[in-house]
Amino acid sequence: MVDAVQKTVVTAPIVKTAGNSHTPDGVLPNRRTQRRYAVRLWVVRHSRFFEWFYGRFASAFLLLHPFWTFVGYGRAERPVAFVERHVKGLLFDCRMCGQCVLSSTGMSCPMNCPKQLRNGPCGGVRADGNCEVEPDMPCVWVQAWKGAGNMVHGDGILKVQEPVNQSLRGTSSWLRVTAAAAAARGAAKEEA
Repeated sequence: MVDAVQKTVVTAPIVKTAGNSHTPDGVLPNRRTQRRYAVRLWVVRHSRFFEWFYGRFASAFLLLHPFWTFVGYGRAERPVAFVERHVKGLLFDCRMCGQCVLSSTGMSCPMNCPKQLRNGPCGGVRADGNCEVEPDMPCVWVQAWKGAGNMVHGDGILKVQEPVNQSLRGTSSWLRVTAAAAAARGAAKEEA
């Protein structure tokens, strides 16, 4: 009886309609996402350079504090966030959480973790170092440890990160870090 039922099952050929997306011949479905991971992994491998570059960039951004104050941090938010979203999106697959910790996590963004864990891996990391949720994706935290090992200040990965403040999502962490650094510098000058 079971054999008779199994023999009557016919598989219909897959027909693409105008509404379906096109997948080029010879390209696996995961190939496109692997390209996205490739840039992220390249940045982690070169985390020491990006640490050096970010230090220079943050210093230059802090030198622009008088300009940001003149324009107004609120008015500068939209154009700066636009640039930040595209630059960090390309390099780090940034999710624009508004509380960037790349310099503490080996240039591997923890918001790329499907569970969005900010303080280490979940315990479900596969033996090959890939994510338990997305088996084709290298674990963000395995990559973070590799990147932190390359960095001069790689021990920042040991610092416990605060939970994500969802109200800051989509805002510029560059401006927030600059304003905090300027306030700290001003407070240090007042004490001296």
